[in-house]
Amino acid sequence: MTTRAGMLIAAGALVAGTTTVLPASANPRPEPTPRPIAPLVWSGCATQAYPKLQCATLKVPLNHDDPAGRNITIALTRIPHTAKESQGPLVVNPGGPGGSGRTMAGFVAASLPAKVAAQYDVIGFDPRGVGRSEPALNCRPGHFDPVRHDSVPSGAEGEQRGVERAQAFAKSCGEKYADVLPYIDTVSTARDLDAIRAALGAPKLTYLGYSYGTYLGAVYARLYPERVRRMALDSVVNPQGVWYEDNIAQDYAFDTRHKDFMAWVARQDATYGLGTDPAAVEAAWYRMRGALRQNPAGGKVGPGELEDTYLPGGYYNGYWPKLAEAFSAYVNDKDAVPLTRAYENFGAADSGADNSYSIYTSVQCRDAKWPRDWNTWRTDNWDVHAKAPFSTWNNAWYNAPCAFWPVDSLTPPDVSNDEVPPVLILQATDDAATPYEGGVALHRMIQGSSLVVEEGGGNHGVTLGGNDCLDEHLATYLATGTVPRGDGQTEADAVCAALPEPEPKPKTQAKTQTKKVGEKRTATVAPATTAATGGAVLHALLGHER
Repeated sequence: MTTRAGMLIAAGALVAGTTTVLPASANPRPEPTPRPIAPLVWSGCATQAYPKLQCATLKVPLNHDDPAGRNITIALTRIPHTAKESQGPLVVNPGGPGGSGRTMAGFVAASLPAKVAAQYDVIGFDPRGVGRSEPALNCRPGHFDPVRHDSVPSGAEGEQRGVERAQAFAKSCGEKYADVLPYIDTVSTARDLDAIRAALGAPKLTYLGYSYGTYLGAVYARLYPERVRRMALDSVVNPQGVWYEDNIAQDYAFDTRHKDFMAWVARQDATYGLGTDPAAVEAAWYRMRGALRQNPAGGKVGPGELEDTYLPGGYYNGYWPKLAEAFSAYVNDKDAVPLTRAYENFGAADSGADNSYSIYTSVQCRDAKWPRDWNTWRTDNWDVHAKAPFSTWNNAWYNAPCAFWPVDSLTPPDVSNDEVPPVLILQATDDAATPYEGGVALHRMIQGSSLVVEEGGGNHGVTLGGNDCLDEHLATYLATGTVPRGDGQTEADAVCAALPEPEPKPKTQAKTQTKKVGEKRTATVAPATTAATGGAVLHALLGHER
């Protein structure tokens, strides 16, 4: 059978944004000579899950081009190496932008093979503006409080409400953080990453980044290729589409993944009783959405909140059983309580999510140019919605503050690279948040990189989530620096089979618990297997940033 990885090279297909790849001269200029960095002071900050976790803080310049100016603080965590010989720091990032990475150090150290983890100081950090780093941004508390207007505009009045809400967020952010916003961007965060390396006393660092963390890693590698020891990038942002075109690509991909979920529900008709025809099941979901427009479930779940609740299912299929149960209860039993609980677990925003969203918008709006004419947004999103209705307008409003952002946008750096050691790229073919084409694009842009593909996989974030084949490639790379090499006949250097789909769970077994991971609310689904356990914990840490 021809795999998708094989078809792409055969067809020469590559989805790219309209942004032209910039010449090397467009990269930010080298930073001035930095001031001396004080050694980090580590103290215990153990958690029940990670009793060996340590914490420290690092002061870095707000503006790296003015190292004598104002400082900000970066919050760090560490699981120290235990082997006699250390391979140095392994810095990890869960993505976002806006994701807290402090808990990530404990998870990665616990999830890697013990012999590999023992060789590294595993380092987590909250990027500038996030979580325990200071200042932590919260532009407009309660921006996602329910019930919001329907994400799909119903006429000019509905659209205007959405525009005014986006304008209010951008205005509030500009008023509260005018002195900070010019320096909340990926290049500045990459320079923080190098300050972390220097504070650790390491000539080079090893890096593991997920999702947006892959773009951060690629930017770091372009700025400091000589300081990269090893770099593993999981679920890759397409650097040729940051950020407007990448979000359009997501709209199509999340709609496809939502249809995958509808098809799974149809295959589980014996459990959920929603029918065996995927199209009919999907139609029932949209009828539920329409009913919630008139009567929000529990007074808090309208159409936009419903999309927020089901979007995490596009990131991780381990959530499907609980989402299907809530869907079934609403449609078949006229019971809105499970749907309200699902929203509270998967979709509701707390103060941590408000902080994450503030950084998400600050980084993406600053990183690259967005259309400033709302007519462009209207035309593009109605065109996409006609083909991919699941979350197109929801995603449009999520990003809409960028149309009114109070700080001018930068020009993205060209992340093409022929100076770094072999980079390991890991990508699922059916990932919705970072579609497969992004992994292929970066593989082509980084000379000597190796692409490992999870064929048929639809989850976002694929290593340390229970797939032994992928985890073995990652562990081997971190231990030895060795990457797989293909035969050149396909784009992929190695292919791993996807994990099996989740099994439906009877209502008495499908328990959902909400917990705090780092600074944000996340949800996990009670798993039946070790693979599901790893996947649930990983996706709780990665969150559901777009």
